[in-house]
Amino acid sequence: MKFLFDLFPILLFFVAYKMYDIYVATAVAIGAAFVQTGLFWLKHRKFEKMHVITLAILIIFGGLTLILRDPVFIKWKPTVVNWLFGATFLGSQFIGERPLVERMMGHAITVPGPVWRRLNWAWIVFFLAMGLINIYVAYNYSEEAWVNFKLFGMMGLTLAFVFAQAFYLGRYMEADEENK
Repeated sequence: MKFLFDLFPILLFFVAYKMYDIYVATAVAIGAAFVQTGLFWLKHRKFEKMHVITLAILIIFGGLTLILRDPVFIKWKPTVVNWLFGATFLGSQFIGERPLVERMMGHAITVPGPVWRRLNWAWIVFFLAMGLINIYVAYNYSEEAWVNFKLFGMMGLTLAFVFAQAFYLGRYMEADEENK
């Protein structure tokens, strides 16, 4: 359910685009992100950082799209978000005792420190690549193709990466359990 909740603005963007155009879809996505952030706060009495960051970037790039009537800004938004997350993961390699991926998942699984660092680097490369792929699609394909890629392509690539990560971690978790 959280997965669908996190995708709420993207799904509404997609539906609004199919029914209207990029400008209506952008306005709908901004509104949906406000609703998403507000509902999360009402339920948990705190903000989720990912929602707030995404909302802020959506307000900036979506706002520029609406004010200047230029869809290039909303097309850059996924790249900026991915590169910001990549930079955050990169920073965690040097700040703090554990990489970000270990801070996020370390409570659920136990693997050796070097595995966490390699996985963190994999996320950095993944976010960089996703940003580059988004820009490539935005500039080399139609607006409709980009909208479809934004929902289906980016989600598919992310799911494939997460499954690959699970298989990678599984090798070390099994070895860890055999040693106990």
